[in-house]
Amino acid sequence: SLLQLKLWNKYRVSNIPSLIFIDASTGKVVCRNGLLVIRDDPEGLEFPWGPKPFSEVVAGPLLRNNGQMLDSNALEGSHVGVYFSAHWCPPCRSLTRVLVESYRKIKEAGQKFEILFVSADRSEDSFKQYFSEMPWVAVPYADEARRSRLNRLYGIQGIPTLIVLDSKGDVITRQGRVEVLNDIECREFPWHPKPVLELTDSNAVQLNEGPCLVLFVDSEDDGESEAAKQLIQPIAEKIIAKYKAKEEEA
Repeated sequence: SLLQLKLWNKYRVSNIPSLIFIDASTGKVVCRNGLLVIRDDPEGLEFPWGPKPFSEVVAGPLLRNNGQMLDSNALEGSHVGVYFSAHWCPPCRSLTRVLVESYRKIKEAGQKFEILFVSADRSEDSFKQYFSEMPWVAVPYADEARRSRLNRLYGIQGIPTLIVLDSKGDVITRQGRVEVLNDIECREFPWHPKPVLELTDSNAVQLNEGPCLVLFVDSEDDGESEAAKQLIQPIAEKIIAKYKAKEEEA
């Protein structure tokens, strides 16, 4: 029915079963990953399962690939890329290769940036092998509860996913993978979402994220695509501002 379709679209459900908790009084999403919640907290001790700040969920020791440990408060004041990935997944491995270069470029440009690897590897050994290629920090593989809480916090439904946070721990973009692949020189870092995008292979994934307006122009005529952009940019900015004021995703 139309109502069912609307609900699927509203909550961006891409696979089933999916369990989403909402606050009935405001209609706001409390938690996207309800299935993980009831698996991790069968007694309901953490009810009402609302979103916690990143700093609280990540709290604890982090690991470097030389075995050195540091505390998660070392991330404070930096932009953070939370990287959900695993060695068994080929798109993850190819993204990691690009990301290592991006990380180096951003650090060399003097930006405060850290990446936190949250592994979905199937064993400690494959985690160690994969992490040995990474110059950043990771949640220890053995700390399954914290890895699961980070998955829950961001409603991760597939890997690789790179979520970019500002220095306060608020989400700048959930589409870090697309941004990194589209901006090899990292000129746009930290990749604040643009109201209007040019549709490419790598960012077409966003067509599944919610309602989109796609405008076709004659690509031969460069002036036409610029004029089209100027036409829809203010409309897009207005829509985004409206949803931001409601603290909802546009």
